[in-house]
Amino acid sequence: MPRSVNHVASRARRKKVLKLTRGYFGARRNVWTVAKNTWEKGLQYAYRDRKNKKRSFRGLWIQRINAAARLEGLSYSKLMGALHKAGIVMNRKVLADLAMNHPEAFKAIVDKAKNA
Repeated sequence: MPRSVNHVASRARRKKVLKLTRGYFGARRNVWTVAKNTWEKGLQYAYRDRKNKKRSFRGLWIQRINAAARLEGLSYSKLMGALHKAGIVMNRKVLADLAMNHPEAFKAIVDKAKNA
């Protein structure tokens, strides 16, 4: 009796991966083993870089807060210490947004932190 291998399912699985690799260059697009390896490696990069994106944005926010704080005569670390001491709980994303788009509001927060 011949062996049953279910070509329908295995071909569908391969077609699914090959569809995901459309737009890749050369053999990465249409050779099954190369395409599969490229697609899997892409998933690893995507996972890693979702974490790195958060790290990069935090660094950007800190740079923006530091630049705005120095215009007010403080360093980043002194400002964050003063905010903590004053009991002002505000994350870096919001502080950076205020520093960029609403400098008068940022100045008010810095003044409140200085006086507390």
